[in-house]
Amino acid sequence: MMKKQRSFILILFIALIASSGPELNARSVKVPGVIVNYIPASTKIYIGSPSICILPNGDYIASHDHFGPGSTEFTQGLTTVYKSSDKGISWKKISEIHGQFWSNLFVHKNVLYIMGPSKHHGNLIIRRSTDNGMTWSEAADSTTGLLRAGEYHTAPVPMVIHNGRLWRAIEYAKSFTTEWGKRYSAMVISAPLEADLLNAASWTATNFLPCDTTYLDGKFRAWLEGNAVVTPEGKVVDFLRVATSEKGRDLAAIVNISDDGLTASFDPSEGFIDFVGGARKFSIRYDEKSKLYWTIANMITDGHSDMDAGAVRNKLVLESSSDLKNWKINKVLLYNPDVKKHGFQYVDWQFDGQDIIFLSRTAFDDQFGGADSYHNANYLTFHRIKNFRNSSTIISVKNPSPQ
Repeated sequence: MMKKQRSFILILFIALIASSGPELNARSVKVPGVIVNYIPASTKIYIGSPSICILPNGDYIASHDHFGPGSTEFTQGLTTVYKSSDKGISWKKISEIHGQFWSNLFVHKNVLYIMGPSKHHGNLIIRRSTDNGMTWSEAADSTTGLLRAGEYHTAPVPMVIHNGRLWRAIEYAKSFTTEWGKRYSAMVISAPLEADLLNAASWTATNFLPCDTTYLDGKFRAWLEGNAVVTPEGKVVDFLRVATSEKGRDLAAIVNISDDGLTASFDPSEGFIDFVGGARKFSIRYDEKSKLYWTIANMITDGHSDMDAGAVRNKLVLESSSDLKNWKINKVLLYNPDVKKHGFQYVDWQFDGQDIIFLSRTAFDDQFGGADSYHNANYLTFHRIKNFRNSSTIISVKNPSPQ
């Protein structure tokens, strides 16, 4: 009888493992950080657009969208929302938002919001949650969150408070071409701090600056995923990711925004800077205590300088700057020698006391052959940089004169 019982228990255990599906198998692989979500590559659905914020009660809220041929990104975006009440040790899915894509979470006046397009190149919308992310408002019209109808592009990028207004960078995506990059025009929107953020009339927009392929001696391909940043001189700029045809070249573009939020302007002779990670998405925030700007970005090393810079996402570094032009690499955060199926990318992050917390769109190994590619991630992972201000400088990057 004892042998039969042991056999039955063994069979039951094997069945439990088999029925647990890919999540258990994913967690049996040593994935860096804490796994917030995992989607196997076989679904043809990939994890995109990580965003994270800290609620007034100290809880962390995280989100990501779904992209790929198995998703509905071109008809209706889908974003899932997660909560951690133990400082990122564990996470629980709390809601889904249908009709939300490429979006960032943020807290304004103790209320949680999410902003981005309704789908891949969709309407620009904003939603509000009054129950810490469990439910969300519907962006039905111009008074309830539909800010701009048309085709827009963005990523989870910071909201900045300056001169009594809330600022955010976006890209207008309506163009004569559907070619990636060329359709993106840089612009910034802003609203008074006391305004109803769900009312489109509250938001002022700059003109938009189209992609000009004559920039950089004809090597300019795109600017996108801009950050609204306040310079040391007290001016708002749009600090943009740049794609070029030059192999291994990391650049960013700095677009000037007028004080009234109505005009965007750019001087190509001085607006481009060499910036580690500039060919991939990044977020820049200013830390009042250290008096430095900080970002987390991808760095090209290990013989990959002959590749398209936008395709190298296997090394993640922490950077800082006092002036937005000269940046130092403070710390290597994550690294894998393979560039084809490994990536730590599209990081969103927040200051949390002495630490920085961040989310990564992570392409990594699992029990089923790993990610579809470095780009098509299978994990959403959470990470903490302890005592980030004490990170030692590894490399100093000095910008050359504009070329």
